[in-house]
Amino acid sequence: MVDKTLDAKGLACPLPILKTKKVLSELPKGAKLEILATDPGSVPDFKAFCQSTGNPLIEHSESGGVFRFVIERAA
Repeated sequence: MVDKTLDAKGLACPLPILKTKKVLSELPKGAKLEILATDPGSVPDFKAFCQSTGNPLIEHSESGGVFRFVIERAA
């Protein structure tokens, strides 16, 4: 169950990460954000983003060219 969904489809790096950072900052601690992206570069970008910010990457998958990420706000 996610608390909010961010549609970043069609956006190229670094826009999906920048938009994610903004939306995450507006969510309460423990909230889960689902991000949908089409940029293949978003896979390593989101892994690195989560490692550097301490927000856990709960899950990620790909279906039909759409990458789905779920990140939990840690702080």
